[in-house]
Amino acid sequence: MPQLNKLRTALPGGPGGNTAPPSSARLRTALTVFFALDGFLFAGWVVRIPAIKHQTGASASTLGLALLGVSAGAVVTMMFTGRLCRRFGSHPVTVVCAVLLSLSIALPAQTHSALALGLVLLVFGAAYGGANVAMNSAAVDLVAALRRPVMPGFHAAFSLGGMVGAGLGGLVAGGLSPATHLFVLTGAGLLVTAAAGPVLLRHPAPRSASTADDAGRPQGPGGRARRMVLLFGVIALCTAYGEGALADWGALHLEQDLHAHPGVAAAGYSLFALAMTAGRLSGTALLERLGQTRTLVAGGVTAAAGMLLGSLAPTTWSALLGFAVTGLGLANIFPVAVGRAGELAGPGGVAAASTLGYGGMLLGPPAIGFLADWFSLPVALTTVALLAIAAAALGYGARNAAHA
Repeated sequence: MPQLNKLRTALPGGPGGNTAPPSSARLRTALTVFFALDGFLFAGWVVRIPAIKHQTGASASTLGLALLGVSAGAVVTMMFTGRLCRRFGSHPVTVVCAVLLSLSIALPAQTHSALALGLVLLVFGAAYGGANVAMNSAAVDLVAALRRPVMPGFHAAFSLGGMVGAGLGGLVAGGLSPATHLFVLTGAGLLVTAAAGPVLLRHPAPRSASTADDAGRPQGPGGRARRMVLLFGVIALCTAYGEGALADWGALHLEQDLHAHPGVAAAGYSLFALAMTAGRLSGTALLERLGQTRTLVAGGVTAAAGMLLGSLAPTTWSALLGFAVTGLGLANIFPVAVGRAGELAGPGGVAAASTLGYGGMLLGPPAIGFLADWFSLPVALTTVALLAIAAAALGYGARNAAHA
């Protein structure tokens, strides 16, 4: 972070000035739109999970198995997306995955069994995983070229998209069937991709000075750097687990355990996403004031306290407050972890940390489903707090990572 701040002051225009060339500004806007679209579509799906659970007649455990289809499809795709980005470029891969994600979101509402739901979620998960790795790879290239720590802003757009998607989902939950709602999301996704996609297709990923320097070096980080990348990947996994758990099970917890109205239950994820958006919009200033280690530790502790309240509170409103505190705590941990992995090992580090992180987001919900059947859903959700504490401890342990 100090190096990034010094570099920013050395750029034309001085501190706080608009130092990006026009093409970089357009790329930043287009990438922000795709991050927002990703969050919007994902939230639109998750707020309809209670209705689709009822439609398929799935129990908590069988729903968890069906949700594992998202995880499996995403993890397999993530393993190849890095290669696709190196061969074709991260920008075209981002556009193609956005099209596939928009088309596949309509599929879950067409199913009437847990097995069929799991199969179509394989497709949805493949598109979702590919889009996230490609977008993060493109964002890291742009952040390096801009020489400003703006990664939290892209993730803020994801959270803002999730907030809007969940909010609209809550408003239409009582009036539109899941099939109609998700079909409308397909059309919206394709329209947004058609509008923002040409910007990415016309402009290749920018090359920063550090990227050019890396081209002449031996590929692959050293052993200590690889271990640190793995450590930051695990930090990302611990916090993304909580994001995925709240996305898939938060509304069900409010509706099933606290007997909240379906619209209020759907708004629970919207409140969580709003808190994450606020936290990420202030992420750059927070990092400059506290530094990376304190940001990671404070975020993990805050998220743990919020999730204990959100999962064990006896009333809907106190649970909603807990969700909001959890969102504030988790907001900047994932962007910091992925960014640090990129600083240590370049694009390969970003891919590894992103894969581990999104694996936690996608593998968490099935784990919550099994724990809910064995114990209860509130008890299962307390694992989010445990992993947030683990992320804080690992973040403190990684305080000397700059010397890797």
